[in-house]
Amino acid sequence: MFLFYSNLLMGEYERANSAAERSFLGALADIFTPANFLIGLVASLVGYAAVEFLRSKLWDGERSN
Repeated sequence: MFLFYSNLLMGEYERANSAAERSFLGALADIFTPANFLIGLVASLVGYAAVEFLRSKLWDGERSN
């Protein structure tokens, strides 16, 4: 989630062409939306499931040797 929101925040400043044109609180207000939270949550759950699946496959492979 941290990397997702960090990327969104950097994008807000990149699109503004200058950090001086945009306040930090204004950028935060633009990125912390329900839609962005849902996207981050789903991506986190998919990533967690993928890592756990791979970890369980590797763990089972080590136990059988």
